Amino acid sequence: MELPSPCPFGNVELSSERERHIALRHPDLLPIHGARLAEALADPDSVRSSVRGRNARLFTKWFGDVRGGKHVVVVVASEGEPVCHRVVTAYIARRLSEGMVEWQRD
Repeated sequence: MELPSPCPFGNVELSSERERHIALRHPDLLPIHGARLAEALADPDSVRSSVRGRNARLFTKWFGDVRGGKHVVVVVASEGEPVCHRVVTAYIARRLSEGMVEWQRD
């Protein structure tokens, strides 16, 4: 899947393996709302730290037309030198409860 560039934290890679994982584990998101995944990366409402991975962030964006109004959450891991950003997973959430807010849209 082609992801927008740049996202607020740099270019983000979505491998075909991770895309298959998301489509398999979260079929309510992919393939139907694939464009929403890209929008959440390019123009997030907030970026949160992950409680599950110390090098991971959750990019979140609210969409009123996704399942009656839900957040799309994209988990991005950052590692290596130079730093590389990769999508780990993505899902649809009713509410946000995980992680400390690192950045939020005004």
